[in-house]
Amino acid sequence: MEGRETEPLAARMRPATLEEVVGQDHILGEGKLLRRVIEADRLTNIILYGPPGCGKTTLAEVVAKTTKRNFVRLSGVLSGVADIRKICERARDELGGRGTILFIDEIHRFNKSQQDVLLPYVEDGTVVLIGATTHNPNFFINTPLTSRSLVFELQALEPAAIARLLERALADAEKGYGATPSKLDDDARDFLAEICDGDARHALTALEIAMRSTPKGDDGVVHLTLDVIQECVQRRQVRYDKKEDGHYDTISAFIKSIRGSDPDAAVYWLGKMLTAGEDPRFIARRLVISASEDIGNADPRGLSVAVAAMQACEFVGMPECAINLSQATTYLATAPKSNASCMAISEAMADVESGAVQPVPEHLKNKHVKAIGSAEVTEYKYPHNFANHFVTQAYLNIPKKYYRPTDQGYEATIAKRLTSLGRS
Repeated sequence: MEGRETEPLAARMRPATLEEVVGQDHILGEGKLLRRVIEADRLTNIILYGPPGCGKTTLAEVVAKTTKRNFVRLSGVLSGVADIRKICERARDELGGRGTILFIDEIHRFNKSQQDVLLPYVEDGTVVLIGATTHNPNFFINTPLTSRSLVFELQALEPAAIARLLERALADAEKGYGATPSKLDDDARDFLAEICDGDARHALTALEIAMRSTPKGDDGVVHLTLDVIQECVQRRQVRYDKKEDGHYDTISAFIKSIRGSDPDAAVYWLGKMLTAGEDPRFIARRLVISASEDIGNADPRGLSVAVAAMQACEFVGMPECAINLSQATTYLATAPKSNASCMAISEAMADVESGAVQPVPEHLKNKHVKAIGSAEVTEYKYPHNFANHFVTQAYLNIPKKYYRPTDQGYEATIAKRLTSLGRS
């Protein structure tokens, strides 16, 4: 480890080959496309998209160590238009040689003009682009760039993968702490692997702090207990297993608190899930469902609020998107409630599934015009040609009642309108 003592542990432990990469089997497994192009050094333009610490920069470093082409790095934070032009023009001068791979970390930080400057060099093959971003490329990267690139979504690392990285760091005498006798308790390892929420860099940083701050015991061993690790990450363990009962019980309590119009309980369960490392996008999806299942047309704006919160989770990410989720949660919890829309579609689908399938009335068919004039076909009446944009006509061969609006919120207005139309 000589000469690298000042490097962070996460940087020292960065893999040099694909075999050392942990996780991401869905794109790096044997025979997968990304693995094949890296091994063959046949890279095309690539966008790597995923949460912090999942291995985007690691993959770029593996390419840097294995490719025969020039490999140039740029930062989306520190680089400007002049830097882009300088590197790309130099790459153009070397087109007859090895070619150039341009890696841009945090490419979402480039504004539209910076991305536009990059485009012609990517388009004509002057550079092969590898972009890394924590943000959804569909929102933050210009369409002309994404359309010329393969987009690979990396996933947060599983706790088991994080645990392997921790053990590797403690065993590696050259890059890690293998030269220092140490013992990481199982519960401490499992806690750190879980609490870091799939972020390898976070986990290795906490391990580094623990190793540097914990003195050796009388036996000459650095003993890393659960208390030591919790102190290093500044978080206490929350009883919540994202794959078992704690996960489903807590989201159930969250949704039922919204349904029961208790904003305080709902926010508490939200806070517990986020503190325990739950994926905010999972919570947002459940909010979108609840907005239609439990609030419905009693407050139609609820769905817009929930969808906006879901989009905010993509745009903003943690920790700030917790505020967006809290706003949506309290809005839905305090909104008037109705499950009429949910019950309506459930009953309609049950009828269809039971075999009560009705044919489309002739006057509602798309090509009914050809049959109009025959004795057995009734002409379709265009509602906008009638007073109040309404006319009585059959839309089902056998009339059915599915939607029963309640007297809650805006649905009371809907009920009055249906009564006035004779559809109550």
